[in-house]
Amino acid sequence: MIPNRLTEALNDQIKNELESAYIYLSMAAYFHSQGLDGMAHWMRCQAHEETIHAMKFMDHLIDRNTPVTLLHLKQLKTEWHSASEAWKEAYAHEQFITAKINALTAISREEKDYQSEPLLAWFAKEQIEEEATSSKIAGEMEMVGDSKSALLMLDRELGARTFPPGSPFDPAAYASAT
Repeated sequence: MIPNRLTEALNDQIKNELESAYIYLSMAAYFHSQGLDGMAHWMRCQAHEETIHAMKFMDHLIDRNTPVTLLHLKQLKTEWHSASEAWKEAYAHEQFITAKINALTAISREEKDYQSEPLLAWFAKEQIEEEATSSKIAGEMEMVGDSKSALLMLDRELGARTFPPGSPFDPAAYASAT
């Protein structure tokens, strides 16, 4: 079993990952309301990814015969003043998650739970990608400025992201459901 202190922190990280999915779904709803369906699509894909991250932590606890405790989720935010502000906050949120992963790694080492290190190393590497991507898009949003044509081009580009097959966040997955 995983030491209690790390168990609590891992359960908290499940909550953080699910809240990440929730905030990205909030951003998707915001982008849809602004007619930025490509950005909304990108955020739906991201929400799917964050849900998978939560499941990776959950399965790690289960595989180690450690109790999973699903904690209450908070609604973090539902409105933004601009698409650029939303992307800046997406980047800031990824930095927050990186700090949480770093803290988990520190706790794992302090508790001498070396079996959690491969999982946490995977997440550390994943966070490099998450921060780089959200930072890049936030920077592109700044470059776009007030140019509606540039905003629409970026929106179209972001809409090209693909869902994993069968994703419940993909409207095609439930369009034919009865």
